Amino acid sequence: MTAAASQSRPLHRSASDRQISGVCGGIAAWLGWDPTTVRLLYVLVSILSAAFPGIIVYIVLYFVMPLGD
Repeated sequence: MTAAASQSRPLHRSASDRQISGVCGGIAAWLGWDPTTVRLLYVLVSILSAAFPGIIVYIVLYFVMPLGD
């Protein structure tokens, strides 16, 4: 999937593919990736990078991203 095609769809939380609130599932659907891959990458980047406050970003995304269909 091209970058232009992924940006034409709105970014939203997943209502069906969710573990906690659907943020990573929504990002995975928007990018056209596997949701498990996005979840693992998000956790790894959050743990391994002191400059990426993963929990705070996740909470902000939860409130900013609308719930999808």
